[in-house]
Amino acid sequence: MGHERPLEEAKIPLSQEQMSQEQAANDVPDGSDICAVLAGGALTACEPNPWGSNYSFFVTLEAGEQQFRGVYKPRQGERPLWDFPSGTLYLREYAAYRAGEALGWSFVPPTVVREGPYGVGSVQLMVEARPFSSIQDLQALEELDLARIAAFDIVTNNADRKGGHILQDPAGKLWSIDHGLCFNVVPKIRTVLLHYCGQAVPTPVLDELRAFRTDSSRVAALERELASSVADDEITAMWQRLDWVLGQGTYPVLDPYHSVPWPPF
Repeated sequence: MGHERPLEEAKIPLSQEQMSQEQAANDVPDGSDICAVLAGGALTACEPNPWGSNYSFFVTLEAGEQQFRGVYKPRQGERPLWDFPSGTLYLREYAAYRAGEALGWSFVPPTVVREGPYGVGSVQLMVEARPFSSIQDLQALEELDLARIAAFDIVTNNADRKGGHILQDPAGKLWSIDHGLCFNVVPKIRTVLLHYCGQAVPTPVLDELRAFRTDSSRVAALERELASSVADDEITAMWQRLDWVLGQGTYPVLDPYHSVPWPPF
């Protein structure tokens, strides 16, 4: 965009009042096309998020009478990494959303790729949900969706599953955020969900994965969705990981000294 602002202008600390406003809930109407609003709605506010290693912003999006809060992560705000291609993290955020939807696991909030005040980036719906208070509380949770998230992280090769990246809304639904470090060809899984290691994947989760993998139309549709976001060899590696899970029926055993992100929460 010709009117992009330099990111150096964006590091403005938020007041406590602003912080609470930015974390306010989205009231999502049933049947609304959220992605259309995220992709085409007017960005009427853009405030810096003071957390995280990359630049991100709390935004307000409006389309007619609809208004949503979102998180905008511009490409130019990504710090270079030695093990991920530069300028691809925002695309991986979008790819994770598409993969979750393809599997029928709607725990990644709606995410789009669009232009914003600081250039192209991902915009993800902000949900009314909070992180768990500790890893122990998270690991004590007996929810099938947590087992799905753990399997999803294996399939997508999530290298940054911190405890604070799993949220729970007032209705008890789990949400999974921050997927910029996914889909690498090289095994890089880092997760706080180590209590699943070596355990059998719950039968409903395994059945859902198998139903997807054996449905050629769903597989082809996801490949088309991912083609503009991740490389061909990364898509191939994803299928290999999915086939491994289906073949083994278990979560892999990971090294607790090297497979936990830092900080873990």
